[in-house]
Amino acid sequence: MPGPFDTGPLERVRRETSAPGPGELLLRVEACGVCRTDLHLAEGDLAPHRPSMIPGHEIVGRVEAVGEGVGLFRVGDRVGGAWLRGTCGSCRYCRAGRENLCPRSVYTGWDADGGFAETAVVPEAFAYWLPEDREAELLAPLLCGGIIGFRALRRSALPEGGRLGIYGFGASAHLAAQVALAEGATVHVLTRSERARALALELGAASAGGAYDRPPEPLDSAILFAPVGDLVPVALEALDRSGTLAIAGIHLSDIPVLNYQRHLFQEKNLRSVTSNTRQDGRDFLALAERVGIHVTVSPYPLSRADQALADLAADRVNGAAVLLPG
Repeated sequence: MPGPFDTGPLERVRRETSAPGPGELLLRVEACGVCRTDLHLAEGDLAPHRPSMIPGHEIVGRVEAVGEGVGLFRVGDRVGGAWLRGTCGSCRYCRAGRENLCPRSVYTGWDADGGFAETAVVPEAFAYWLPEDREAELLAPLLCGGIIGFRALRRSALPEGGRLGIYGFGASAHLAAQVALAEGATVHVLTRSERARALALELGAASAGGAYDRPPEPLDSAILFAPVGDLVPVALEALDRSGTLAIAGIHLSDIPVLNYQRHLFQEKNLRSVTSNTRQDGRDFLALAERVGIHVTVSPYPLSRADQALADLAADRVNGAAVLLPG
């Protein structure tokens, strides 16, 4: 039952392994990343779509069995399962290449069981090829934190060689920052965690300050990863003329009243980010391999999933939390 962590919203259960249906893959889970969305679902910030759902949507696994009609993957292949699990394929958004906005989209760990388990079933059409030469725990955070951070970066309309502000510096942010740096941006990180500020500087950020601090120069673009609505006016005020703020999270606390002159005038832009397309995923995973993105992880055994989420809620995780079965 969703609720605060002191009410014990997670429960360990034993279930029979599901057989893959038509077009599906049964994966033996090697690692599953812990996303802030999992935290929002566990605590009830996002209403559950099904009772007794298994969370987890950053799944790295080996194909153990395939369903009827599967043609792309074979038993033994290394595959990733991500947040976006299915779309209708026929609505005007899907036809326009904007399947992230499909009204009938479904999600791993929200509409169907996810990867906080020893096995998971993933639709072949929404699975990703993964490299064999990287540790599973280093691949898992790429499958949501990396992909959604990549989309948020593109939504921020960062110009070539631009100045980017990143508010909050967890799993997704520390990956998006590396993409921006690889593409020639100057990155300023603003976050409440001292450990996260240290990591930002290690990765190449030009500065790292407190979440409500003013960056050392006006920003062309900013991304808000922290689910804190109070930071929206802070980030907007830090933008230069015509700058863009992209809000990356699926959940955000209420935004305070904005002052038009301080926060929006001079053609500043405020954008949300909604899920991702499969093309986003393919583009990001190829880029991550090409530029050699460094993934910082805090591993936990699967049996300590509740502790991983509690640490995430309290900003005690450095980089990305990852669950390791067995």
